[in-house]
Amino acid sequence: MTHQALRIKKVDSRAVLPKRAHPEDAGLDLHVLESVRIPAGQGVKLRTGIALEIPVGCVGMVADRSSLAAKGLKTAGGIIDAGYRGEVHIVLRNLTSEEIGLEAGDRVAQLLLVPILLLPVEEATELSSTTRAAGGFGSTGR
Repeated sequence: MTHQALRIKKVDSRAVLPKRAHPEDAGLDLHVLESVRIPAGQGVKLRTGIALEIPVGCVGMVADRSSLAAKGLKTAGGIIDAGYRGEVHIVLRNLTSEEIGLEAGDRVAQLLLVPILLLPVEEATELSSTTRAAGGFGSTGR
């Protein structure tokens, strides 16, 4: 595997570049650009002040930080395609019954870089069989 770096551009001088808290961490911490109050039961779209150059063959996935999830904040959406060069935004929902405040620079989510397969789509009249077949939602009894 060739050595690559994730190229990141600040689109706002106040932005904090993402980084791993520990070298072996999967996620890069994403920081909120501005202070915000998130009303109970509501969601907000937050600026990060950065744009990314995700390598072709990868996708950026915005995921929860466990410390904020424990407080009732949940990320929504969160796919960043390799061709996107605009500012990264984070959608956070407050699942609690009380307002939650965040300060500029707080770590609010994490970015995972995940390899993907870019396969062509092919229509099929039949699919191969499996032991699971069409069993879905609750089909295993749990």
